[in-house]
Amino acid sequence: MSVPGGGRWRAVADAVAGAVAVRHDRSVDEVRALYRRSLLDLVGEAMAVHRAVHDPSDVQRASLLSIKTGGCPEDCAYCPQSAHHGEVDLTRQGLMKVDEVLAAAGNARAAGASRFCMGAAWREVHDGRAFERVLAMIEGVRALGMEACVTLGMLERRHAERLAAAGLTAYNHNIDTSPDFYAHIITTRTFDDRLRTLRHVRDAGIQICSGGIIGMGESDDDRADMLQVLASLDPHPESVPINALVAVPGTPLADRPPVGGLDFARCVAVARILMPHARVRLSAGRRGLSDEAQTLCLVAGANSVFYGEQLLTTPNPERDDDRRLLGELGAADARAAAVDAAAE
Repeated sequence: MSVPGGGRWRAVADAVAGAVAVRHDRSVDEVRALYRRSLLDLVGEAMAVHRAVHDPSDVQRASLLSIKTGGCPEDCAYCPQSAHHGEVDLTRQGLMKVDEVLAAAGNARAAGASRFCMGAAWREVHDGRAFERVLAMIEGVRALGMEACVTLGMLERRHAERLAAAGLTAYNHNIDTSPDFYAHIITTRTFDDRLRTLRHVRDAGIQICSGGIIGMGESDDDRADMLQVLASLDPHPESVPINALVAVPGTPLADRPPVGGLDFARCVAVARILMPHARVRLSAGRRGLSDEAQTLCLVAGANSVFYGEQLLTTPNPERDDDRRLLGELGAADARAAAVDAAAE
């Protein structure tokens, strides 16, 4: 991809790339102190780290589809798909057919997405026809030339190995929040259960996609602690989604105030500094951010957005709005750039 001033940028990046430290031993106190630094300092350092390791014009567009919606036995306080939240206005949907999912993946690819993510509202994976269907979906998405990511709940090692054999690129399993705040949000599985699934994913050779949610009533220290846990994984997650709570009526967190753009940018910047090589994904909650706030997050090191008008069950910015903003910023991955050029 041609980048304006790309030669100068590459020369600077090559000069400083060796100075970017990849560490897995940062203490809780160290990360909390980092999180409390002035935002200007944080964004400045995060931008330098980002440009030393990544092409700043490369912002991946990922598409997300709910392949099985609602009825989840978990009690996650933020999630409209939980069966515990009976007042949520949500239509349940059984597991989609393979051809329906692949048609959606093809449409996403044609619109410029290079990663297709599939989510099923399950507590955990079980052997059987439903899992076999998901494996076929993964194989089909990979045959389209796209990265494939799924989130299916907890995994045993044998399931992770089968996902790997099907060609899965990444498994999403967010840790959601800090170990100390976790019990305020979820009681039906433990924080250690989350980490156990991530170990199975890593042992199977699948990339880890794991991040968290801000705006659920946690403190800044909780946000820092969440990132400290992720940065302690060795190797770091290849993908780190930073989500802001989408307060859905009928959930226990329905009355939480929205997260501001500066809080979003702070979390992104710290994630970038702690995990230099990860793709930091500006994820749920982006619809409430101004163009300027989203731009600040991208400057601070985010290099992926979910692309399309809906995430699993909550709204996302319009595709045309994203195409416009990313075009104005000169940010697009290779497939998206080709699609945008054809549309002009």
